[in-house]
Amino acid sequence: MTQSLNQVTEWEQRRDEATRYYKRGEFQEYLALATENLKLARVIPDRAREGYALNDIGLAHLGCWQPQRALDCFYQALAVAQEFGNVRAEATALSNLGSTYSRLGKFSQALEYLDKALQIFRKLEDAQGEVSTLNDVALIYTRLGEPKRALLLQNQILTMRRLLGDFSGEATTFNGIGYAYSALGQFEQALEYFQAALPIQRAVKSLVGEATTLNNIASIYSDLGQPKQALLLYHQVLLTRRVLKDRAGEATTLNNLGFTYNSLANHWQALKLYKQAVAIYKDLGDHVGESSTFLNMGSLYAKRRRKKLALSCYRNAQELATQIQYQPLVEKVQQFIDALS
Repeated sequence: MTQSLNQVTEWEQRRDEATRYYKRGEFQEYLALATENLKLARVIPDRAREGYALNDIGLAHLGCWQPQRALDCFYQALAVAQEFGNVRAEATALSNLGSTYSRLGKFSQALEYLDKALQIFRKLEDAQGEVSTLNDVALIYTRLGEPKRALLLQNQILTMRRLLGDFSGEATTFNGIGYAYSALGQFEQALEYFQAALPIQRAVKSLVGEATTLNNIASIYSDLGQPKQALLLYHQVLLTRRVLKDRAGEATTLNNLGFTYNSLANHWQALKLYKQAVAIYKDLGDHVGESSTFLNMGSLYAKRRRKKLALSCYRNAQELATQIQYQPLVEKVQQFIDALS
């Protein structure tokens, strides 16, 4: 009995330590500790803690952009939660499944899981779980071309965050609101929200959050016709992404850098960066990112009247977008192909 109690204490302490790594964006370290906890939970044995550890490992894989592994872990965590009738753990696993499908661009599946999670969180009156899940839903609406619907949700989320005293969560919501305004073409308003997120992320020492926000600010500078300011920020962000070993973030920044160099007519540099981004996206299995980058490459070739190369890139983008059934991207690619003929 004493041995089991000691092991439970060890499990709890390791999970607290792992959470600190997660918040700092150090996902490999988080993964190592969560994996140790899974082994320990099986030794004790403690099925409930096994479920929590599986969920933690899923989050680590998601942070390392290994979505398929994340899905496997979340499905296992869901099965354990349902076996014990632990509805809170069930809602968490459902929400994480939704978040993972969203990353993969499978939005209808994502919304299905997120909706199930929301229903449970609301029954439990778990406001934190509800807010986190609603945030994923709002981001999906923006990506599906419904930014006004996303804005309504984000403003609702912001009120809830403030009632909860969730200071760092406010920054996440400011980013979501900025993203929606950017999709609406209201760049000045988007910039205001991104700039409001930045001091919060610096105060809570969130390097991941800060890099994301700086990347968003740089994108707005690019949209506002200030590419040189955008470049300065993107290069800063790229360094941070590499320090954090955030390969998905690195690919996004390389793609954005390519887009900015292209707008400055530095086509050789733009192509070099696009190719680096595509290589990382391919390695990660991120079809959304890879498709978007091929679209940018195709546009570059089209402007230089290299139609065959442009069409080849557009076809690659079309194939990837069709595979993941990301309809807005499929339609966008088709428009570019039609404009080429």
